[in-house]
Amino acid sequence: MERLKTNKRKIHRKITAISSIPLLITILSGTIYSILQPLGVDAFWLIKWHTGNFGIINLQPFYSIFLGFASIISVISGIRLLQKYS
Repeated sequence: MERLKTNKRKIHRKITAISSIPLLITILSGTIYSILQPLGVDAFWLIKWHTGNFGIINLQPFYSIFLGFASIISVISGIRLLQKYS
């Protein structure tokens, strides 16, 4: 039983680590853009990053879908860990 707990926690940590990077990029780019816009700074490249267009790599068709599913899976697995082991 203890090994099962450890495996589920490892899986949750991996999912969370993978999804945290694009979530952080989205949060930071949107926040910085909204701060710069009233100051008259046109940083349109931040909006491109915010939507998944990273120049050479354009993930726009899949970026929001990935963020949504990764967030939902992270939240569900975290809630399940809390329910079972608290």
